[in-house]
Amino acid sequence: MNNELVIIEEKHRQAARTIVEKMISELKPKYIVTISGEVATGKASIAHCIAKILKKGGIRAKILKVDNYYKIPPLERTKWRKDNGLDKVGFNEYDWEKIYKNIDAFKKGGKAVLPFVDLITGQVDELSTDFKDIDVLIVDGLYSIKIDEANLKVFIELTYEDSREFQIFTEQEVLNEFRMEVLEREHKIVQSLKPLADFYVDFDTSMEIFHL
Repeated sequence: MNNELVIIEEKHRQAARTIVEKMISELKPKYIVTISGEVATGKASIAHCIAKILKKGGIRAKILKVDNYYKIPPLERTKWRKDNGLDKVGFNEYDWEKIYKNIDAFKKGGKAVLPFVDLITGQVDELSTDFKDIDVLIVDGLYSIKIDEANLKVFIELTYEDSREFQIFTEQEVLNEFRMEVLEREHKIVQSLKPLADFYVDFDTSMEIFHL
């Protein structure tokens, strides 16, 4: 997403280093790693750090942000959710057909057009890219752990309650009563996907990563 605020701390670098160590030990052509977890828990920060570390090692990585693939545009999403009910919040809000189409383009080393959300204007722009020389795809998103093609699935243990301070700081969305209900709904769905993970990131336990 354009104009996204990404804060990098040592905990993100440490998590990324550990993840990359695992990736390198099993790296294969067109490798896919997913970073899942609740809102504002460090997915983008870790994804960015992984890409930077890989770049230093001569491995080219591109980040695919699942939040760019919502079916309902940002400026219309809150009203849509209120009109359709909280039970509609979740996995099916995303355009998975387009996500898998772009993943397929990566695997084939082809060109693709990706949606690209501008967080300031709320517009959904388009980004043309070529996956020909891209070795690794890093998929960052709430439910990205469900992507079957992933070679490594990472789950961040934090919850939306843990990240409340950062959400307030970024001012991306107003934390009113309805927003908190949405976050609680997402929390339940994301936590239900936790068993699918290969690696856990837990910043509250000496920033260690645990392998299942």
